[in-house]
Amino acid sequence: MNKRSLQWELVSWELFYDMARQLAFMIHNDNYQPDIIIAIARGGYTPARILSDYLGVMDMTSFKVKHYHSTQKEEIAVIQHPLAADVSGQKILLVDDVSDTGDTFEVAIDHINACTNPTEVRSAVLHHKTISRYKPDYYTREVKEWHWITYPWAIMEDMTAFIKKMQPAPSSADQVAQKLRAEHGIEAPTQILSDAFELSGLKK
Repeated sequence: MNKRSLQWELVSWELFYDMARQLAFMIHNDNYQPDIIIAIARGGYTPARILSDYLGVMDMTSFKVKHYHSTQKEEIAVIQHPLAADVSGQKILLVDDVSDTGDTFEVAIDHINACTNPTEVRSAVLHHKTISRYKPDYYTREVKEWHWITYPWAIMEDMTAFIKKMQPAPSSADQVAQKLRAEHGIEAPTQILSDAFELSGLKK
């Protein structure tokens, strides 16, 4: 049996929507009605939009915390594009896709409190990894064994990054499929693999 070099989970659009729906009802049933939803860019954009729809929250904004680029982690999390809205006196729902190390949320909440004065800040994610120093108020999946998670809005970014790192370099999408299956246990859709291989620049 081949030893997998990295545990990797691909989240489908269907699974994502089901998780976002569960998250919305968790917040609703907890009687928390935010005045505004703040998405942490970029991973929080899509979950935040679904939550705004389910919770009936019309106001949304965002700011960007730079921490991960593709599959490479930087040493620290920093605010790249700051919060532009004044959310003083408002109840905030801060949304991201995953709580990984906790750095992103720590920096994000410090940033909100430093530049404005909200009434309350609660946080929500799809996946919470138990290694994280920060535990969100709401999450739908608890991840006890660390693995890489790719959401459907980031699949080209992550997939092309993995393809470029493959040694020896694959010569076809079929070779990519075989390597993903053997090393990561991933069965990716054929069209996704074909698109990612072409975008990786390795196709001749």
